[in-house]
Amino acid sequence: MKLQSWMVLGAALAAAGLAEGKKRMKSHVTNSLGMRLVRVDSGQFAMGSQEGQGGDFDERPAHEVNISSSFYMAATEVTNVQYEKFDPSHKELRGKQEISTGDDEAAVFVSWKEARAFCDWLTKKEGKPYRLPTEAEWEYACRAGSATAFSTGETLPKEFHKNQEMHWDVKPVQLFVGKTSPNPWGLHDMHGNVEEWCEDWYGPYQSGKEEDPMGLADGDFKVTRGGSHGTELFYLRSANRSGALPEDKHAMLGFRVVQSEAPGGEFAPAPAPPLWAKDVGQEDWDWSKSKIQTSKQPFFEGPIQYVDVPKGSEGPLFSEHNHCPALTACPNGDLLAIWYTCRTEQGRELGIAASRLRRDSETWDPPSLFWDAPDRNDHASALLWDGEDTLFHFNGLSSDATWGKLALIMRTSKDNGATWSKARLVQPEHGLRHMPIANVFMTGDGTICLPCDAATGGKGGTALQMSEDSGKTWFDPGEGKPVPSFEEGTRGAWIAGIHAGVEELKDGRILAFGRGNNIKGRMPQSVSEDKGRTWTYSASPFPPIGGGQRLILRKLREGSLFFASFARDVVDANGERVGGGLFGALSFDEGNTWPVRRLITAGGDPRWVDGGGNTGPFAMSDTSAEPAGYMACVQTPDGVIHLISSKQYYRFNEAWLREGSREDE
Repeated sequence: MKLQSWMVLGAALAAAGLAEGKKRMKSHVTNSLGMRLVRVDSGQFAMGSQEGQGGDFDERPAHEVNISSSFYMAATEVTNVQYEKFDPSHKELRGKQEISTGDDEAAVFVSWKEARAFCDWLTKKEGKPYRLPTEAEWEYACRAGSATAFSTGETLPKEFHKNQEMHWDVKPVQLFVGKTSPNPWGLHDMHGNVEEWCEDWYGPYQSGKEEDPMGLADGDFKVTRGGSHGTELFYLRSANRSGALPEDKHAMLGFRVVQSEAPGGEFAPAPAPPLWAKDVGQEDWDWSKSKIQTSKQPFFEGPIQYVDVPKGSEGPLFSEHNHCPALTACPNGDLLAIWYTCRTEQGRELGIAASRLRRDSETWDPPSLFWDAPDRNDHASALLWDGEDTLFHFNGLSSDATWGKLALIMRTSKDNGATWSKARLVQPEHGLRHMPIANVFMTGDGTICLPCDAATGGKGGTALQMSEDSGKTWFDPGEGKPVPSFEEGTRGAWIAGIHAGVEELKDGRILAFGRGNNIKGRMPQSVSEDKGRTWTYSASPFPPIGGGQRLILRKLREGSLFFASFARDVVDANGERVGGGLFGALSFDEGNTWPVRRLITAGGDPRWVDGGGNTGPFAMSDTSAEPAGYMACVQTPDGVIHLISSKQYYRFNEAWLREGSREDE
């Protein structure tokens, strides 16, 4: 018999065997926990979204996937009463944030690791293999033969809607499973109710046909699917992809199980490193060899654009809005800047971009993605170099959209930011007081002090997250304390104003300035004599700032304090107006007086500069500087002060700030 005939015969026999296998599999089974599991037959489908279908960037390229084996999938998400057979202590989480109190409501506040442990427990209990679905299996089952946005078509009927809009807080809603119509394959709640954990590590799609894809072999985030209550309908589509840290758990996230052996597909290849991580030198830099003048002679350069996202970018970088930077120097002499990139500041699409200024370069690298929890608002960032070999990255991590529901994560790098540890939840509860501000610093005894906004509005105070053991454990001395009055001469447990600039003084006191909560028409000043546990409030000598503006406070190597902010009328030490906009000030007596104030501008005839972020174009001249922006600042060991706003980069030294002042005479 010819080879071709043997192949045809073999294929026919295999098909017949597969058909017989399907006959032997029941259409559904019920296990000892009362879970009803529906048979999902093997087959092929188009995974993802085609260009022009309105999906997200990470849903492309759409590609053909073959699911080679049938499996059973739970008809509903795991309920409280089912999960608590495994973990009785979960009963304590029922009703948290007024969510999921009933026996037959979806179990939430379950991490990926806990969901996997449940599957392992159920496998031993039942003597049959249980696991989480792969991402491909999940989308295949959700689509149930459809190629539309939802298994119901291009729209999702009202019966599935549960607070389907963006909210600042978790809104109470019932999460009973199986109350809405099943999809054509008998599966309930695949669109909404709660997001569901998948087995895969999140990563970019591969082009071409795949069989039983398994995602990446490793990564930062585990895939979640299906969308949830309290979010826009867009995120409930069959193709939509989300992800979360395996340790994270919150009110939006639950899971369902599959009864089947793990598929035998291959892991996707690891993606290429982004530009900021490529060819990073590892030799410590001799700062005395810096090309920039480090003498006491005045030195200034800028503005130099460091944010350059191509126009029309729609993910993972977005050209619409880039804002809220953080900045650090690296031991190898590089600078690393990060910022958020998004369409809207409240959106789930908001991620963190990065650019590197290499020590021998005059221009910043083109930006690329730095860190992005898929479909989570990552609001906002801070960077810190400990002065030795470690960089720290801090970031807020929302359960969904907005910065009202943030947990706080930390990562570290020992190789000049080329690679980073996996994110660790240092404040795992999603709520307020976890939105980092770029003014992170270390005290003389090595305590890391990370200011974080304590409120979501334009005022309300700043928290101080602190670690006395190099980031291993954290505490918030003001947590649970009442909101202060922020009045002159009073004391409280919070820093006055949001977006605070904070720094330790020589005698161990901590000084802070903030935005909002103004005192006597001036920017509020807070001073702590007990390492951030209580603060005394007073009016500062500086004018208040508002929307789109964030100040800087840094202790310089020369011993002075450097302050940068914005004012319509900047007055020098002689009381004369020198112009308006971004200015720098110096104090030589621990913030008691600020005799040096200077506009931070390149000067010259008026010219237009793009401020980016919320700033937009502005005119720069001798008397006009950048009118707004969120700033970050670091001073490198060569004495150069590096300051970035929402889009522009300036560098100068203390001698330039003092130039022409009384202190310079």
